[in-house]
Amino acid sequence: MTYTYADEAAGIFLRPMTYDDTDLIVNWRNSEEVRKRFLYRGTFTREGHENWIKTMVETGKVVQMIICDSATDTPLGSVYIRDIDYTNRKAEYGIFIGEATGRGRGVGTAAAKLMLRYCFEELKLHKVFLRVIADNIRAIRSYEKAGFQKEAYLKDEVFAEGEYLDIIFMAVLEP
Repeated sequence: MTYTYADEAAGIFLRPMTYDDTDLIVNWRNSEEVRKRFLYRGTFTREGHENWIKTMVETGKVVQMIICDSATDTPLGSVYIRDIDYTNRKAEYGIFIGEATGRGRGVGTAAAKLMLRYCFEELKLHKVFLRVIADNIRAIRSYEKAGFQKEAYLKDEVFAEGEYLDIIFMAVLEP
């Protein structure tokens, strides 16, 4: 099968997320490696994720894709656009690499570039933004390689697990 949103050099493609991906996503999001990078760190459940699909994905408020290894079709993580605002033509970007085999090899940067292409070509958005924990240097570098630029530094923006976290707001405008 040929996918429109694929990066041969990085060895990945994006495919739409389905209900069949629920257990995988719940396991990924509850893993310490993924959970500690998110602003929201609550426990994920099958019921909660299925409700997310029903109320957010199926209503068009969210587009969520699965990042897959091109050689094996193995799911590596997920990328999504949430809070899609068609009036102002903007949305918030998010990503997580759930499989250790997908980390440290450019998968996140390639997936971000593919999802941005989708946002600008398919959704006709003007701006895609994200929030990242300020000490997540690896993610910030990846986002910059994908085209995101820092727009704001927010001190003590989020309270998680007993501490305040600084957040960097980044964005990219349609080319």
